[in-house]
Amino acid sequence: MEIGLLYALIGAALAIFLCGAGSSIGIGYAGREANGVLSEEPEKFGTMLLLVALPGTQGIYGFLTGFLVMMKVGLLGGNISSISNSTGIQILISCLPIAISGWISAIHQGKVCAAGIAVASKHPEASMKALVYGALVETYAVLGLVASIFLLMGVKV
Repeated sequence: MEIGLLYALIGAALAIFLCGAGSSIGIGYAGREANGVLSEEPEKFGTMLLLVALPGTQGIYGFLTGFLVMMKVGLLGGNISSISNSTGIQILISCLPIAISGWISAIHQGKVCAAGIAVASKHPEASMKALVYGALVETYAVLGLVASIFLLMGVKV
């Protein structure tokens, strides 16, 4: 395997792994809080579901970025491109915005959503307001995804 291709695949793996790990942690925070509420009031499942699922979107963003890298290097089509070391490093660096912003924002989004679940359990009318707070954290993961996509578009393979 060429070192350039290895760099590119490390970038894809970082995007997938860090975003997925952050989403798992974030969903864990929110899910724990929701399970506490559901133990007393199981009818609030629908209200809690969106707040629990929201931190999972960063995992999707990381997967999308990894998929774009795999397409760019020809891994999915079976026609793997010859990639120089500098191109591989460019691809790796292009994956870092979503890898880092997705990882950190998913964890913090889980904490915000857990707090929103606590509020929504006592005041169901505030559940959409709590969802907005969680979505504000999402903004930075979306910016990381857009930055990674733009950077990947600029890499010539």
